[in-house]
Amino acid sequence: MYEGIITPIVTPFNRDNKQKINYNATEQLINHLINKGVTGIFILGSNGEFHVLSHTEKIEFAKRVVKIVDSRVPVFAGTGACYTGEVVTLSKEMEDIGVDALSIVTPYFIQPSNEEILNYYETIAKNVKIPIILYNIPKNTGCNIAPNTVESLSQIDNICGIKDSSGDMDNLKSYIEAAKDQNFDVLVGSDSKIIDGYKMGATGAIAGTSGSIIYDVGEKSLASFFVSENRKQVSSPVE
Repeated sequence: MYEGIITPIVTPFNRDNKQKINYNATEQLINHLINKGVTGIFILGSNGEFHVLSHTEKIEFAKRVVKIVDSRVPVFAGTGACYTGEVVTLSKEMEDIGVDALSIVTPYFIQPSNEEILNYYETIAKNVKIPIILYNIPKNTGCNIAPNTVESLSQIDNICGIKDSSGDMDNLKSYIEAAKDQNFDVLVGSDSKIIDGYKMGATGAIAGTSGSIIYDVGEKSLASFFVSENRKQVSSPVE
């Protein structure tokens, strides 16, 4: 089960004309976040600006991150693209590198049908063995993954969860209901909705702001404090 606060990290760049990735800053950031109690490091997502990185940069960045993390927490890597073949190729390479799970956004710019989205994820899942987290962010992609599609995909062994960044609590609730009989995690992707998401039954959050506001709260890190405080409220479900 994926739970707690997973941080989608930025991709640090050097401030020079070449704009190469700054691996010293990457290591400092990752160590800081893990020391403060985050439960996962998510690379090459929206925060990581995957859309401006070359294939070669993605591979090298993932290799460096896996080495830095050194199995202290799971590493999630974003491998989404519009072309299914590109996703399959990158996903296989990430699996070989040693990432723990993949986060795969729906195709963007176009508006695929529910059947096309289903086929997209089914094809990718057949080509890798590691867990896949679906990524729903309709404001950026132009399409929302339908609950019945989530229900179908949740029955595939290595499709293990979904990050919902729609900000729509009815949508989030529909995902929780759709996959309630499966070993499938629903993760909140809209930071302002995390508390309500926990009340509904979400297992954790991929929280963009956790990369910049982690600080100590007494003897607890913000991450562990945040999770424990949210769990206390699960007994008061959202109406």
